[in-house]
Amino acid sequence: MPAKIVFEDKEFIVFHDKNPIAKLHLLLVTRKHIESLRNISTNDSEWLGRMMAIIPKIAIDNGYIDGFRIISNSGTNAGQEVPHLHFHILGGNRLYREML
Repeated sequence: MPAKIVFEDKEFIVFHDKNPIAKLHLLLVTRKHIESLRNISTNDSEWLGRMMAIIPKIAIDNGYIDGFRIISNSGTNAGQEVPHLHFHILGGNRLYREML
């Protein structure tokens, strides 16, 4: 599927969401298949830490210094539509509770 990629390495890929809900709406996806946060174990802490560490850099590199939000839905009752771990990175306008 075509995507506007803003970052990628051997572990992660980040691209623009095709249905954005904020001025900045990126998806950070792990290349390792994990269904959701429910499936994370202590064995995943090292790469998960690296993933969390690149999020601020990605937001800043895309012009959003004054704030951003990350969201990861875990399970269908939480709104997860794709059964693969990913984080939404949102920014660029005031983010309200309704955007959770």
